[in-house]
Amino acid sequence: MIETPGQLLIVDDNKVNRLLLSRNVELLGHHASVAENGRVAMEMLSRQSFDLVLLDIEMPEMDGFQVLEAIKSSTELRDLPVIVTSSVEGLDNVVRCIELGAEDYLPKPVNKTLLGARVSSGLEKKRLRDEQKRLLERFATTEVAQDLQESGFAIGGKRANASVLFCDIRSFTTLSENLAPEETIDLLNTFYTLMFEAVSSNGGIVSLMLGDGLMALFGVPQPLPNSAQSAVTAGQEMHSMIEVLNLERQAEGKSDLKIGVGIATGEVVAGYAGTDNRATYTCIGSTVNLAARLESETQKTGSRILVDQETCDLLNGTPVLETYGNTTIKGFSEPFDIHAL
Repeated sequence: MIETPGQLLIVDDNKVNRLLLSRNVELLGHHASVAENGRVAMEMLSRQSFDLVLLDIEMPEMDGFQVLEAIKSSTELRDLPVIVTSSVEGLDNVVRCIELGAEDYLPKPVNKTLLGARVSSGLEKKRLRDEQKRLLERFATTEVAQDLQESGFAIGGKRANASVLFCDIRSFTTLSENLAPEETIDLLNTFYTLMFEAVSSNGGIVSLMLGDGLMALFGVPQPLPNSAQSAVTAGQEMHSMIEVLNLERQAEGKSDLKIGVGIATGEVVAGYAGTDNRATYTCIGSTVNLAARLESETQKTGSRILVDQETCDLLNGTPVLETYGNTTIKGFSEPFDIHAL
């Protein structure tokens, strides 16, 4: 018997074949469920999780080729191993099954030894794919993980409309000079925990951590109904969280933390930058540069949040506290109207 039994789905319109395959699968130590045609199989796959499918080709209502196409076109099912078991002869049929994504092709009557070897190999591939997904979900944001699963990994970018947020702790260098290294790291960990929560709860992702600051993206890789409003709401929640943190720091006799937030909206080039061995999801463009400059401007104006005109135009009732017209921003030739929130 094997250590970890697999959940297998046997799809065959012949009752005798279903019974024989089920018995052989269970003798191998796995659990077997059966479907009498492709339509029933797809219904079962939508309701229940399986580790591997043994699939016949010639079936009524929905044949094996159609089932393979449906499985491999589904983002939820495409990593599910499928082994074709068929009496249909001809190299062309075998090739077509492999091209449609089948792991292997076993002719009927199925040899028990070959069946055991192919099932073990298919289940091991499934285990490795599941482990890759778990690692991806652990070390990437949910949105990036979803983008990778839907579109695959490729170095490069695409143009998109998004909102970019930069947040930074003011005067952190001066503050950290009076802290032990352990206290500095603990403070940063607390800061990042709060800021990550504000970003993720509003549909954004943290693309970059910058020592005592971060860059967050809203609207990429997954679109949002209103990326500007989501970014501004996240910025407001950041300040609210810092205010709560400061109450604790005051009770401990520690100085307050202050942050500045800059937000810009517009076209960016977003994608995976790096190498095939190590890459990160990020975005570049003038919108990114402007958001970074706006965060720096908060130190000059004393504002909590500064946004560009494009962001301001998309807000739903968020009051503008002050407008700085024709403001010269470093790195940009034309002046901007910027708004304090």
